[in-house]
Amino acid sequence: MDISYILNELGEDRSQYFNAVAPPIVQTSNFAFDTFEELRNAFANEDSNFLYSRGNNPTVDILSKKLAALDGAEDALVFNSGASAIYCSVMANVKSGDHIISVQKPYSWATRLFDNILPRFGVQTTYIDGTKIENFENAIRPETTVIYLETPNTLTYELQDLKAVADLAKSRGIITIVDNSYCTPLYQQPLALGIDLSLQSGTKYLGGHSDVLAGVLTGSKEMLKRIFNEQLLNTGSGISPFNAWLILRGLRTLPMRLEHISKSTRKVIDHLKNHPKIEKIIFPFDEDFPQLELAHRQMSGACGLFTILLKANTLDQIELFTYSLKHFLVAVSWGGHESLIMPQAAALKPEIFDANNESHRLARIYIGFEDPDYLIKDFEQALEVL
Repeated sequence: MDISYILNELGEDRSQYFNAVAPPIVQTSNFAFDTFEELRNAFANEDSNFLYSRGNNPTVDILSKKLAALDGAEDALVFNSGASAIYCSVMANVKSGDHIISVQKPYSWATRLFDNILPRFGVQTTYIDGTKIENFENAIRPETTVIYLETPNTLTYELQDLKAVADLAKSRGIITIVDNSYCTPLYQQPLALGIDLSLQSGTKYLGGHSDVLAGVLTGSKEMLKRIFNEQLLNTGSGISPFNAWLILRGLRTLPMRLEHISKSTRKVIDHLKNHPKIEKIIFPFDEDFPQLELAHRQMSGACGLFTILLKANTLDQIELFTYSLKHFLVAVSWGGHESLIMPQAAALKPEIFDANNESHRLARIYIGFEDPDYLIKDFEQALEVL
């Protein structure tokens, strides 16, 4: 299906809303029915009817169709945050006594689910180095039901071989879930490689303007119908019509935004690569990245997120460098118009900072819409403080 058709036409029956070019925000909690038969059908199949906007809604339905098509999926669910998509996708596939295999250091709210919530219900999680397929093979138990992936992760960008993991999991009857927030469906297609469920934070590139929270889950119609009826409806974690409309607006410009950000990022990285104050740059498409061949094999782009290892001796130096940047905001997340920096040291208590620990000197960079030369000049003056 052509991406231009998906982003600009799919799901948009304009004759139903006065031929408006932009789809409407159907800001209603409730829907009325003309007959008992219509009401009965809505009760029985709420995922495909409009009964109550906690579940399905016309604005959300347009967005769901587009997101499913972008991922090459049968269906999509849209949540009020990426954390909700993680929670519902995992909870739908475990029961007491089950076992999960997860890559090391996944997104923080996935970690809290695995470490703080699921153990209360007898579900255990084993964390592994996901860069080697044999680590998955060795971690599988008879009670393993889920393999949880995040490729690339969003600090040091380790990858997992999605096809190899999917093939292994299918041979053992294990469900695979991948967080695809870094790449978006435009730059990586997990379902085409055999993954069962692909999720992403719509807050990032899909929205694109840092003004909306959303999570996306795509997969088979059968599995998503079950997740809709059980996890999404019970947690009330579906997206609001207005936020769905904001994501629809963001999708219109998604390809051109990713292309612009990718080009700017490459230019900034090339300039910083040999800077005397930077020890290393970590980026999946960098020629020194240890999994470069795999990155090119399963990703078509890497976009705007990379990490620098600063040559710093003290925490004060890192803080001074961070706040010497005039055109980067110090913030989490990514995917909007604004360039960002997130120093890893900010998550540490000052007394445990150790300059010999590389992870303490990492700073994650996001390149936004600004001119790359404008950002390079900012880096140059800020790096002088080191």
